[in-house]
Amino acid sequence: MDSLKMFKGYGKVERDQHRIKDQERNPKYKISIATTISIFAILFLTLTLIFTLASIIHHQNTESQQLLNSAESIRVVCNVTRFPDACLAAIRPSVNATDPQTILALSLRASLHALQSLASSLNATKGRAFADCKDHLDDALSRLNDSLSAAAALTDATVADVQTWVSAAVTDQQTCLDGLEEAGDVVGVEKMKKMMKTSDEYVSNSLAIVANIRNLFRHFNMTLH
Repeated sequence: MDSLKMFKGYGKVERDQHRIKDQERNPKYKISIATTISIFAILFLTLTLIFTLASIIHHQNTESQQLLNSAESIRVVCNVTRFPDACLAAIRPSVNATDPQTILALSLRASLHALQSLASSLNATKGRAFADCKDHLDDALSRLNDSLSAAAALTDATVADVQTWVSAAVTDQQTCLDGLEEAGDVVGVEKMKKMMKTSDEYVSNSLAIVANIRNLFRHFNMTLH
């Protein structure tokens, strides 16, 4: 009886082995496996592509909304200035420019760059009045650098300092023009006024922003520590 069972078991194993060999020799079986693998690979790549596209679209939508929020925040801040169009031109929307402190820093940076460009353009000028003018602009640059450093960590205690420094930068530019007028250089005055237009408007706008910074913080429901 036991030998009969062993014979039957052996026969079953042999049949299974034959079946496996038949399947391996059967091209349809191989094609079926290859097709299944291909389908799963295509599904995997499709799902990966869908998730990637969804992530990109979500990121783009989020960034677009942040830029819209930034543009609106900048508009609100620029409305307190004398030259809002110049303010909007100086400060471009970005994902970080959504609060008064950051926008003030960007305005100061734009003022600094405009004043640096103006000061550089005077290097080739001659005459005592223009030399004095260059000294005043260098002083204004120093004031703006101080203001920019303080604005990066603005507190209620440092607002007055920043306002004083930016105000001094405005005065330095005006003193430059006064010196040219006192020297009787009418042509030089008009030329300087044109050259100074951008920096004058930018620095003036920065002064207006810092002068209204506490009200702006309240408008944005923020606290100036």
